[in-house]
Amino acid sequence: MTTQMQKLLDQQKRLEAKIERQDFKLRQNKYYENQRARKARTRRLIQKGALLETYFQAEHLSVDETEELLKIFADYVNAKKPDKLKKDQPS
Repeated sequence: MTTQMQKLLDQQKRLEAKIERQDFKLRQNKYYENQRARKARTRRLIQKGALLETYFQAEHLSVDETEELLKIFADYVNAKKPDKLKKDQPS
């Protein structure tokens, strides 16, 4: 009886270790997925900032001055934006 009990306890320990490994892999995958998404967002923001500086010649403007410039033109640009560039339109 005790050998059977010992076998069951050993099996339980192996299964718990396996569960821990799988849980670790899942958390690790989520971390890497979040990291990739964050890097993609950072890249996109840098590219858009570079476009802003290029087309608005805003290299010399501070962050606050750039925000003021964008506030001035935001309503006009959003009103004149083509339908294909609007967020709520299906692609």
